[in-house]
Amino acid sequence: MRTESLDYLLENIRQSVCSIEEDVQNELIDSILAAKTVFIYGSGRSGLVGQLFAVRLVQIGLDVHFVGDMTTPIIGKDDLTLLVSNTGETMSAVQTANIARRMGSKVACVTGNTSSKLAHASNLVIGIRNDRIDGRYAPLGTVFEDAVSLFFDSIVPCIMKKKGINENDMRKRHAIWV
Repeated sequence: MRTESLDYLLENIRQSVCSIEEDVQNELIDSILAAKTVFIYGSGRSGLVGQLFAVRLVQIGLDVHFVGDMTTPIIGKDDLTLLVSNTGETMSAVQTANIARRMGSKVACVTGNTSSKLAHASNLVIGIRNDRIDGRYAPLGTVFEDAVSLFFDSIVPCIMKKKGINENDMRKRHAIWV
């Protein structure tokens, strides 16, 4: 069963990531690079995926905060707020989007539901196609979360190239004991 599940996940994750339009991907990259500060938020496993991406962006040299941490500063007009929610209906994500918009921040979301409240509250919507998922091989939001993680990882090299940095530059911002 493990091999069947892995094959199922890989096929569906690939389809989901490849369903993202290149111009939308590029707009997200440009928005990240143009932002004074990038704020990321998600709840549960979506939040963990957001935190993984936040670490990479910090290693690239960007000012990044995870919404809800005690040291997170206030969101402002030159910032980007990036939210991750499969359903796009998670109340805390929708509220964060609405507050960020009121503060003047650009709001981008990655969601499996492009008709959701979160999508409507966002300036940029990155839709992750994950319909017709078989729960025997991918329970709950597994395909969404894995697809978002791989999507984020796949744009890191693009951001690195645009910033003119390499892996050695990133290593200098890696955990102190590496």
